[in-house]
Amino acid sequence: MNHGAAPASLTKLAVSATLHCLAGCAIGEVLGMVIGTALGWSNLSTIVLAVALAFVFGYALTIRPVLKSGLPLKKAIGVALAADTVSIAVMEIVDNGVMLVVPGAMEAGLNSWLFWTALAFSLAIAFVVTVPVNRWLISRGRGHAVVHQYHGGHEGHHDHH
Repeated sequence: MNHGAAPASLTKLAVSATLHCLAGCAIGEVLGMVIGTALGWSNLSTIVLAVALAFVFGYALTIRPVLKSGLPLKKAIGVALAADTVSIAVMEIVDNGVMLVVPGAMEAGLNSWLFWTALAFSLAIAFVVTVPVNRWLISRGRGHAVVHQYHGGHEGHHDHH
């Protein structure tokens, strides 16, 4: 193998990292939107809640496999924060930005196809934007490269500096 991961596997890694983050963000977003809308909150409160939940679930999905590798929770949280903060932040900014730009999306309500279409559309855009960010982070040994040290796979070099 020449110096670390090949570009193709790097992209694959970035896509899988982004999908992880997307799953967490989507769960958090939808829950936040559902709760905020159900409680009749303003757009801002709803978005704040959705973003907070997106971070919680985004981190949770990263922490799970890391904990499985036997890392203590405190360290696992550190790994998740290192791996996901940038990609979740980028995803949330793009996602909520698109939701606010699509006319009537925030007002559409949960039983409206416009709301869900806008959300799916915004998550798709967020995904496309976040993959290169994750790829760049991983190529620099940051982001999910940090997580993959703990994924118990024997491929990859475990050099502890």
